[in-house]
Amino acid sequence: MNLYDITSEEACAVNLPAKTLEEILRTIATHAARIPALSEVDEEEIFQGLLHREEQGSTGFGGGIAIPHARFEKAKGFGFFIVTSRRGIDFGAMDKKKVKVFFVLLGPADGVREHLQILAAVSNIIARSNIKNELLNATTRSVAYEIFLSKTQDKKPKHLQEKQKLLQVVLYEEMFFYDLLEFYIEEGIDGATVIDSSGMGQYISNIPLFASFIGFMNENKNRSRTIMAMVPESRVEALVAGIERITGDLEKKQGAMILVLDVAFSKGTMKMM
Repeated sequence: MNLYDITSEEACAVNLPAKTLEEILRTIATHAARIPALSEVDEEEIFQGLLHREEQGSTGFGGGIAIPHARFEKAKGFGFFIVTSRRGIDFGAMDKKKVKVFFVLLGPADGVREHLQILAAVSNIIARSNIKNELLNATTRSVAYEIFLSKTQDKKPKHLQEKQKLLQVVLYEEMFFYDLLEFYIEEGIDGATVIDSSGMGQYISNIPLFASFIGFMNENKNRSRTIMAMVPESRVEALVAGIERITGDLEKKQGAMILVLDVAFSKGTMKMM
C-alpha cells in the first residue's frame, strides 16, 4: 500500500503538550477523527483501542519512537499520521526512554495483512533515516508531513506532485549564512547547493578609475555565497518570509538577494546522500 495514499497531513501535529500516556492517546484519538476513513469510528473507541493495544505491550520500541496502532470494525480504510512531543512521554518503552515521536496507524479490522505491511514499511523508514531528529525540529504539521513522505520510496501520486521552484539566495553577509542553513533544515529542506561566488567589486577594483573608491570597501564584501534549493511552489512565500526574518527586509537593506525561478526540467535531487 502506498504511504502517500494513507498519510494524513490534517491529523499530524507537532510539540503536543500531553504529559502522560493516556493524555497523548486521547490527543491522538482527537486528531485521528479528522481522517475520512475513520469518520464512522467514535473518538472514544479510537482511544480505547489504542489504550488496549498498549496494555498488551508497549508500542514504544526504543530510541524515543513509538508506533501506536489499532484496528476497528467501522474503519473504511487506513489512516496514518505523525505527532511529536518535545518533552517526551513515559510510554513503557523497552529502553525506558521517553517517547517523543509517534507514528500512528489505524485501520479496518479485516485488514491484517495490509496493516502488517504498513508497519513494516514505517519501521524500515525509521531504521534507515534520521527521521526522529528531523521531525522534532519540524515547526508545523505540514513540515512533519513532508519530512515523512520525503523518506518513503513509494511513488508520489500525480495529484500530489506539486510544481517545484528554484529558490536562490545570494548572500554577501557571512553572519547570516549558517542561520539560513539551520532555517532550511528546520523547514524540512534537506538538500541545497552552495556556490562560492563574488560580486563585481572584486573585478572593477583592478580598474584604476575605481581603485580608490573600492579601497574604502571591505574586501570581503565582494565575496558572496549562493544557496540554491528546489522547493514546492506553495511554500515559496513562507520561505521568503522566513529568510527575511534572518536577513531583514531586503527591500530596505543591502547584502542579500532572493530569486525564485521556474524550472522547465529537472532530474535527480540535491538532497544530502
